[in-house]
Parts: sequence; structure tokens; C-alpha cells
Amino acid sequence: MIDTSKIIYSLNIEDVQNVATEELGRKLNKKELKIIEDKIGKYIDWYESINIAIADNLKTKRRGSSANEKNDDDELVTH
Repeated sequence: MIDTSKIIYSLNIEDVQNVATEELGRKLNKKELKIIEDKIGKYIDWYESINIAIADNLKTKRRGSSANEKNDDDELVTH
């Protein structure tokens, strides 16, 4: 069974600080980090990122197709 709550990608403070150091030449303070933490989700198009990753890496049939196949967990996938 697939753990549907498993996190498959995340960003942490170190990631943000690395970008700030590279782009601003300094680390962010606590107030600045809070601003970025509150706003960063507005800049990440998670749906399109997933869609592109699927399109670029998996040979799948588009919705509406009647083909069936097995996935890596041997679960029947209906397209």
C-alpha cells in the first residue's frame, strides 16, 4: 500500500538561506525568513510541476483512454 501522506519534495531554511546568500550576498534574518515562509507557496505552481514531471518521465495514456496496466505496486491502473 502506498503511504499517501509521504512528503516527496520539500524546502527548508537552509535551502532559502543558500539562495539568499547567492542572490543577496547575505543570509536572511528571522523576520525576512518569516515573510518568505508565508509567501513562497504563491510562487510554486505545484500542480504544473507534477504535471510536467509526469509528462517528461512517464509514458502514460491520457485520461479517457480505455487501456489498463499495472503500476510498480502491482495495482491495476485504469486510464
